[in-house]
Amino acid sequence: MNRTVKILLAANLIVFAILAFVYPHLMVGPGKLIPGHGKLEEDCFACHAPLTGADSARCIVCHKPEDIGRLTTVGLPIDKPLTSTPFHQKLTRQDCIACHSDHAGVKRFRPTGHFNHGLLEKTTRDECQSCHKSPKDTLHQQITGNCSQCHNQEKWTPATFDHNKYFELDRDHNARCVTCHVHNDYSRYTCYGCHEHTPDNIRRKHIKEGIRSYENCVECHRNADEHDIRGEYGKREGKRDRKKHND
Repeated sequence: MNRTVKILLAANLIVFAILAFVYPHLMVGPGKLIPGHGKLEEDCFACHAPLTGADSARCIVCHKPEDIGRLTTVGLPIDKPLTSTPFHQKLTRQDCIACHSDHAGVKRFRPTGHFNHGLLEKTTRDECQSCHKSPKDTLHQQITGNCSQCHNQEKWTPATFDHNKYFELDRDHNARCVTCHVHNDYSRYTCYGCHEHTPDNIRRKHIKEGIRSYENCVECHRNADEHDIRGEYGKREGKRDRKKHND
């Protein structure tokens, strides 16, 4: 490659570099902006820092975090907010570009609907229903809060909880959640929500069978079959049944 060609290539590169800074919307723009940002169509550096790209610090010049979801950029009240509860005020850091991009040539919501809940304050992450509507199926209609006991914020479906690992909801136990989980607190349970299971009845029956430790019901009982007994007492019952069979 002779010297003249090298000079021409270098000159072209310099021209392109200058044009990219002077007219970035024509040289490197990936697409049209949303209508609300139309006036910035030719002012790329209103949002982008030279060489480093989109800068969240430039976003909050117009979009005040305390007003997002409440007021427009000109200070007018928003008639129909996108969510019932503005959540931008609950972010641990203002990382706008983690979710938003306004060019038509790229995804305008980067995670394709999967918002990074790690950006929210911890207390806000536990208040799912302040932003999300509860499902309308018969199970979720009985539940208020405690979403994280069955779901995680990385992958909402499928649910991670399998009730059969703890207790099979068969026969008479196919009851409303609050029958066993008072106030829908799924971290605890009680068997005394049923009229048959009173403390006196349970105590009397278990003492009669020689069982003195019976507070943790699911340690031995995992379904409605009273003969399907697990735990240490279940082992003793199994030995007793085998002995009767051999005799």
